[in-house]
Amino acid sequence: MYRFIIIAFTSFILFCSCGEENYPEKGTPGYIQEINQWHSQRVERLKQPTGWLNLAGLFWLKEGENTFGSDESNDLIFPKNTPNKIGSYILNDSVVTLKVNEDVDVLVDSQLVKEFVLIPDTKPNTTKINLGSYEWNLIVRSGNMYGIRLRDLDAEIIKTFEGVERFPVNEDWRIPAEFEPFDPPIEIDIPTIIGTIEKEFSPGKLVFNINDKEYELFPTKSGNGLFIVFADLTSGEETYGAGRFLYTELPDSNNIVILDFNKAYNPPCAFSKYATCPLPPKENYLKVRITAGEKNYDYGH
Repeated sequence: MYRFIIIAFTSFILFCSCGEENYPEKGTPGYIQEINQWHSQRVERLKQPTGWLNLAGLFWLKEGENTFGSDESNDLIFPKNTPNKIGSYILNDSVVTLKVNEDVDVLVDSQLVKEFVLIPDTKPNTTKINLGSYEWNLIVRSGNMYGIRLRDLDAEIIKTFEGVERFPVNEDWRIPAEFEPFDPPIEIDIPTIIGTIEKEFSPGKLVFNINDKEYELFPTKSGNGLFIVFADLTSGEETYGAGRFLYTELPDSNNIVILDFNKAYNPPCAFSKYATCPLPPKENYLKVRITAGEKNYDYGH
């Protein structure tokens, strides 16, 4: 029943297949202001210490000792303005221990340390390590891949970054979708930029219409909402080739979800080669141009 309501609601929307980016903004003043404010907050988050612009390195650990520092004889080669020999990481059966050389001052929680067992990003109170303007932590991917993510909190891009180019705001791209639940949720394969496959569960599919054609997206649950990794016919052209992200609220009492493609945004890998991003599952390749949200950024993979 609700699918027919959606079709009736959206069938009047006509999207041209070319030149959409030249259209002026379209929507109520309140809605346009909401989207522009959302984007401004998004830009500020990217510039934060925990944002994606300051990534300066990603180093995967092997079992046993992994020396690190700026000298090229190290297993993990840090930037040139760090000490030649900082110390080592010992990976022993999923436990990673940091060992710091005597002549180097490294901080953990503002305290000098010489040896410390690291808490990864998959657990609360992740260990953050500091040396000058650099900060790093232990990450775990695919259950058994251990790596060091390095940030430069004084990275030049933080000072010069002005934002991401977008398509003009268009309220027509705020599209209702019918949520069709799976009972039980189905497992889908989420590929990643580092070549692994993550298994995730989709609680249901989102069915919606553009130009009287029906499309589907398979979201995953994320916090108090749904998370979608999708690609469309703009991917690799105007938008990032490895797809974009979109969050939505949970279905309402009528099982309707609003897909606001004006809030479609680039994954971290669009900004840095040191990020580990999910890619669109095969179910989420849309054969339509989604001319809304963020465009491509000129750096990344």
